[in-house]
Amino acid sequence: MKIIITGSLGNISKPLAQELIAKGHEVTIISSKADKQQELEALGAKAAIGSVEDVAFLKTAFAGADAVYGMTPPNFGATDMIGYYRNVANAYAEAVKSAAVKHIVYLSSYGADLEKGSGIIVGSHQAEDILNELNGVAVTCLRPGYFYYNLYNFLGMIKRQGVIGTNFGSDDKLVMVSPLDIAAVAAEELTAANPQNKVRYIASDERTCSEVAKLIGEAIGKPDLQWVTFTDEQVRNSMLEQGRPPVITDLLVELGAAIHTGLLRADYEKHKPALGKVKLPEFITEFAAAYNRN
Repeated sequence: MKIIITGSLGNISKPLAQELIAKGHEVTIISSKADKQQELEALGAKAAIGSVEDVAFLKTAFAGADAVYGMTPPNFGATDMIGYYRNVANAYAEAVKSAAVKHIVYLSSYGADLEKGSGIIVGSHQAEDILNELNGVAVTCLRPGYFYYNLYNFLGMIKRQGVIGTNFGSDDKLVMVSPLDIAAVAAEELTAANPQNKVRYIASDERTCSEVAKLIGEAIGKPDLQWVTFTDEQVRNSMLEQGRPPVITDLLVELGAAIHTGLLRADYEKHKPALGKVKLPEFITEFAAAYNRN
């Protein structure tokens, strides 16, 4: 198969490309950075350098493809984050139609069933809606949980304050996921013999925030480490003091609140998948190594 992968050499896209190439598929990886071309080709992939918001570029890149893995690259510089998600999804949709691609696998998120109240994830909801309007195209929406590597955001707080804290915590449940498990599911869906329109949730482990803190604390020599829950206002003020734009701050606070109330995972709980292979303790070994390096 000829498969297009977006996301350059990211945490999901690189292992996804490696698996597909190892299985004999012809893979083209899209990256916005020309200096990545040599590394992309060293994997055995073709490199396509350009922006996923550039429809003309995507039409050319998608030509002749059997399937596309589409993701929305992080862009915290966007003044309209939800609009940015729509722009990327519209570009994918137009390019898929132009190139007559029959299957797109889109990296969405748990909580993407919600029209509102989920912060940045509203962008994933709207992107799914745009792609699902495609006629004659199988659209697979992957909805992974909370990425393990988001925990790296708390490294500084643990060092400075001796706690983990945001506007969710304590006994709040986290549906967590490894990029490697996402890559494995994406590879399975991209190469499906008879792709169908579907939503597929992906998770590797489920833990309360307190359980996460306990495991991290034991790994870094702080056995009493706690994950405390701050108010929305406390988190908002802290983010603004750190220089985050108000529009991004509000979306992140809303997202955290949706985790705290359980809103974000409500649909996931109705459609639970089998858990993936990479469990939290394996990631925490990497987390502890990063903590000790810094």
